[in-house]
Amino acid sequence: MDLQLQGKNILITGGSKGIGKAIAQAFVLEGANVAIAARGLESLQKTKEEFGGSISIFQADILKADEREKLMQSFIEQKGTIDVLINNAGGSNGGKALDTEMDVFYKALELNYFSAVHLSKLAAEYMKTSRSGSIINITSIFGRESGGKVTYNNAKSALISFTKSFADEVIAYGIRVNSIAPGSILHETGNWKKRIEENPQQMKEFIQREIPAGRFGTPEEIANVVAFLASDKASWIVGASINVDGGQSRMNF
Repeated sequence: MDLQLQGKNILITGGSKGIGKAIAQAFVLEGANVAIAARGLESLQKTKEEFGGSISIFQADILKADEREKLMQSFIEQKGTIDVLINNAGGSNGGKALDTEMDVFYKALELNYFSAVHLSKLAAEYMKTSRSGSIINITSIFGRESGGKVTYNNAKSALISFTKSFADEVIAYGIRVNSIAPGSILHETGNWKKRIEENPQQMKEFIQREIPAGRFGTPEEIANVVAFLASDKASWIVGASINVDGGQSRMNF
């Protein structure tokens, strides 16, 4: 399917590995102008080399508000405008609530929630001018139901809520905001890879017990949905949170 994304200017946070890297690849294959952002310059450069130099890279620590502003400004200076923002950067930290210090909660919200809110607001100001655009937040099925570490669960729940509120606000300007909630995704730099190496039998039992599809998902399976959702083929999808999880979640909607 031709998603008609040729020439679109795409910014992906956390784009140097895992799901973000697969998302970048999907947009490159569609002929888009892709830029990825991450903290580590070495991983950014390595990813650019793997893509044959066909992407732009921006080093930024999105935990810091001033670096988020600098990132968006630098992207606009290079590309002229922004058509699609993918808020993919995130991470899990802490443990049980009683055992987790408050600063860990604050950091989890800054990384998984406030960074996406801030970048969405910055991008929307430019998208308003062209009266079009797509913002996609990568959340988690554990933002929709109980599961995972409490800090991560809380932050992703907040991001799903923001997605709907912001979507209803900015659709009047032609900007669509949606979120994708992945289930358990296996990739080389992720936690599931480490857990399989540490205890393969336990992970086999986990899959049999928790994932009806009988396997972990792949980053490419998330990326394919992201590319569709960013395109005009998904023009009537606004404020949605879409599970991409092989049936793992237990919710009815």
